[in-house]
Amino acid sequence: MTTMTDASVREFKMPDVGEGLTEAEILTWYVQVGDTVSDGQVVCEVETAKAAVELPIPYDGVVRELRFPAGTTVDVGTPIITVDVSGGGAPAEAEAPVPETVQAPVTPVAEEEKPTGRQPVLVGYGVATSSTKRRPRKGPEVPFQQAPATLAVQTELNGHGPAATEAKPRPLAKPPVRKLAKDLGVDLTAVIPSGPDGIITREDVHAAVAPTEATPVAPAVTAPVPVAPAVPAAPAASYDAARETRVPVKGVRKATAQAMVGSAFTAPHVTEFVTVDVTRTLKLVEELKQDKDLQGLRVNPLLLIAKALLVAIKRNPDINASWDEANQEIVLKHYVNLGIAAATPRGLIVPNIKDAHTKTLPQLAQALGELVSTAKEGKTSPAAMQGGTVTITNVGVFGVDTGTPILPPGESAILAVGAIKLQPWVHKGKVKPRQVTTLALSFDHRLVDGELGSKVLADVAAILEQPKKLITWA
Repeated sequence: MTTMTDASVREFKMPDVGEGLTEAEILTWYVQVGDTVSDGQVVCEVETAKAAVELPIPYDGVVRELRFPAGTTVDVGTPIITVDVSGGGAPAEAEAPVPETVQAPVTPVAEEEKPTGRQPVLVGYGVATSSTKRRPRKGPEVPFQQAPATLAVQTELNGHGPAATEAKPRPLAKPPVRKLAKDLGVDLTAVIPSGPDGIITREDVHAAVAPTEATPVAPAVTAPVPVAPAVPAAPAASYDAARETRVPVKGVRKATAQAMVGSAFTAPHVTEFVTVDVTRTLKLVEELKQDKDLQGLRVNPLLLIAKALLVAIKRNPDINASWDEANQEIVLKHYVNLGIAAATPRGLIVPNIKDAHTKTLPQLAQALGELVSTAKEGKTSPAAMQGGTVTITNVGVFGVDTGTPILPPGESAILAVGAIKLQPWVHKGKVKPRQVTTLALSFDHRLVDGELGSKVLADVAAILEQPKKLITWA
């Protein structure tokens, strides 16, 4: 047995992958205990309140310990993986102090399928050298905190316990499915998989729960059991898993909820509306699609709406500001980081185009295209969602006429764009079919009064009705 020294052990701590984030959830481990890792290798994927990020490890060595299982939310600065950098390559289990009944090396758990095709996102991280006492290895489907139960499973896996003669392969299931099974109290080793390559699906977990749901359960008050053990059973008894699904509030959804509540009850919102004929704007869009300077770029009505808002801000710069409550100051911004609200599988995010006010129309089209593509692929970085000043949300893509948007925290205004529809409209004294949309501008009434908000909204509407103003007003 090789004796490890403190200098040969490195602990990789959960980094702050955004600006001021305090926690992140481990979605997937890409390595197991005993694996060899190299500097820059991605070892896990985590989800913060802003995005999913892959974490590279900053040194070479052999994985000695995974501190937390997938699905665990970990505070920033907490060690999540321990690596032996001595170069000896001794298995992690050989160094761990374990009871005498556990002497043989623990059989490595079968690796889960590892996602491919995702490019790693490099982030800042903190590294510290410290003495680490090896925790008992976590066995399959056993709560990570229960050391006695974990040791019992380790004993069985090593052939020293009466309950096991050979190790079972770990069931294949994605982290959300494992989390669902844990919440419902389902043993994945007993579930029959129906997914491709033997992967357990959410439906398989629900099917495993359904038979137990029909079994009558005696009321808790009739059994003289302690209060603490009854707590985990309460959620299962409070709803029908076959008819309802409970989704933990975390990650992007949790951050969005907190931000919206904070904004709605901190900044006094005012929303104004205007309905505008955008027929000429749509004709200009079709002409621009044929422009050689814009070939291969995303050219659509949102591009001209974004440009119209930037021109309106240039004409009314006081709208581009924020409220500093601590210092009781209005902070006027001399730059525009234009946010574009994007719906993604992980929830609503608002990345922004940095210094959008300096970009030409082709540059703005390129930036919009990259922003949308990155968001759809789930690769938006936390930095891309920091520092927004004014935002556009396009609810029209869902067929909605308009809405009353809530301000992103720290911003003074947000423009909602409704669906563009062919409607009867009075044009040059006659009723004609025209392309019409409704715009809604919400603003912080602490620093934007009705006159200023109205001027900005009217300017955007005027430009969309007469796009030539992009030239005369720019």
